[in-house]
Amino acid sequence: MSHSASLADYRAALSTPAARWPVITSLVGRLPIAMIGMSILFYVRDRTGSFAIAGLVSAATLFGVAFGSVVQGRVVDRLGPTRPLLTISSVFVVLVCGQIALVESSAPVPALVALALCIGLSEPQLGTASRALWRRLLPPGPARTAALSYEAISVEVFFILGPGLAGLLAASPWPGTGLVVGTVAMVGGSTGFALTTTVRSWRPEPRAKRTSARTDGGSRLAHLLGAFAVPGMRTVALAVLGFGVVIGFVEVAVPAAATEAGHPAIGGLLLSLWSVSSVVFGLLYGLRPWPRPLHFRLPVLLGGFAVLTTMLAVPVTLAGLAAVMFVVGALVTPQSMAHSLAVEAVAPSDKAAEAFGWVITSVTVGIGLGQSISGQLVENVGVPQAFLAAAGCGVVIAGLVFLFRGTVAAEEREPDDDGRTPRPTADSHAASSAT
Repeated sequence: MSHSASLADYRAALSTPAARWPVITSLVGRLPIAMIGMSILFYVRDRTGSFAIAGLVSAATLFGVAFGSVVQGRVVDRLGPTRPLLTISSVFVVLVCGQIALVESSAPVPALVALALCIGLSEPQLGTASRALWRRLLPPGPARTAALSYEAISVEVFFILGPGLAGLLAASPWPGTGLVVGTVAMVGGSTGFALTTTVRSWRPEPRAKRTSARTDGGSRLAHLLGAFAVPGMRTVALAVLGFGVVIGFVEVAVPAAATEAGHPAIGGLLLSLWSVSSVVFGLLYGLRPWPRPLHFRLPVLLGGFAVLTTMLAVPVTLAGLAAVMFVVGALVTPQSMAHSLAVEAVAPSDKAAEAFGWVITSVTVGIGLGQSISGQLVENVGVPQAFLAAAGCGVVIAGLVFLFRGTVAAEEREPDDDGRTPRPTADSHAASSAT
């Protein structure tokens, strides 16, 4: 499979007739992915007057998403997207309404946190189904590469727009407006996507027959782990975790730097700067990606991103920090693109949606870890030290990814004579390991 794409390839992928309505509806449904948590944060903060409580509730939503993405992906692989998306969207609406009722009635904090966790679990994971759909619509080649790159780039755009929209709507007469608008868009887009002709015709791929546990001791474990049983998938997840850790550090340290400078409102704008450069450079990078082999691209991009992060510790003015954020952001989208392509290379064909769910889980857990450690460093040591710690963690994880690069290289096969890349299942990996 080619790992580069031209503008013509993007055009060919997005103009595929069967992809038209799924692309449009998924845009609507994925726009709020960065809005829900932020809207809950602003809403709870307004009603309780406490950032500490709001942070706990928002974090619970994040951890719910981290776990729910894999579970939902596994269900989609078994049943197709239509029934799971329609069901989970209905549950999501009910839970959001319940959370609004609790917030307005000044319910105890444990109740708010528990329901927020359930909201995260039930947040429709449209992105996993959307990414997995391209494998069914397009054969291996530049057009499919362009489609997966488009998925990564569009997510960055949503992360630029989402927090800004959440902040804008939080300033409306009722602070829960952002949560309602985000929920309507997410549920409407997910429902529309699920009901398109293309998605309704999605039939699950036949699952590989598993050998008896008495003859294959790894079979049950492989079944439990699903896509994560594939060594290459675990290496990709490690790279994504490192990516999330670095981002988590920066997302706390940058607003802290703005607050120290006496301009707390600029913190969000500074974070948006690296998303802007990320999208621009991501488009250019996709035309001529480097390194060419994915098994080298994962550690090199993560390591480069971590090294660039050290530059954030240098500026003493917000203008200088803004300039550096623009530079550092150049390697954000290229990593997301590499993660999507790597999942495409290593994931079993019958576990594609679950595999993309692991990407969401890994980056979410990484961001949570980075934010928690960065918060402690900012409070007790200093902002520059938080940036340096981010770089150190990123370099260490990049080194581990480099050590395990062979697990990804093993899956970068040349296409068969029929033009398709062979796709081993997770159980075949377990069986080969056992032998």
